[in-house]
Amino acid sequence: MDWRWDFTLDILPRMIAAMGVTLLAALIGYLIAMVLGLVFALGQRTPYPALARITRELVEFIRSTPLILQIFFAFYVAPQFGIVLSPWQAGMLAIGLHYAAYLSEVYRGGIETVGKGQWEAATSLNLGTMHAYRRIILPQALVNAVPGMGNYLVGILKDTPMLSVIGVAELMHVANAIGAETYRFLEPFTMVGLIFLCISLPLAALVRQGEARLRRKLGLIK
Repeated sequence: MDWRWDFTLDILPRMIAAMGVTLLAALIGYLIAMVLGLVFALGQRTPYPALARITRELVEFIRSTPLILQIFFAFYVAPQFGIVLSPWQAGMLAIGLHYAAYLSEVYRGGIETVGKGQWEAATSLNLGTMHAYRRIILPQALVNAVPGMGNYLVGILKDTPMLSVIGVAELMHVANAIGAETYRFLEPFTMVGLIFLCISLPLAALVRQGEARLRRKLGLIK
């Protein structure tokens, strides 16, 4: 089957609009994951054993089940318990929770790299636990967490096509719809791959640049 440039130009506006939906889904999902991931990480370090254990088990459960199953559960199963979500809401909730579990481990690893002397310094200054985290521990922990956080940002972007299974009009959903309408799949699916490539590579470079700037700002490198 030959590539048709006229067809490519015809579907380009739809693909660009779908790209916007994909980027927005990745951004919202990542913001949810960042916040919940930090909650999960701190929950596992709480001095209350029962809460710490519950948090750990929840994180392991989320990490051990496929994202697509969680998407289906949020959209199709949750209504049976009175929780009715739109495709967009269900997708954001599933992606946010799924990647929050992974980011919690990134946060936890970063926190554990902070030396005990930093905690002792916080104690000597009479800082409470939350103040110590906010002003001393987390700023240092995030430096070591940035590479992993960046990797999961790219991962969320590449997992957004899974939202097509519940009807979110992101890139893969629109490409599949175009193929079903026109019986031409070469152009839309190739465009999806190229668009993801053109977004993912610069995004990874920006993450590396951001990590270097953060380390430089904190005086860890010159």
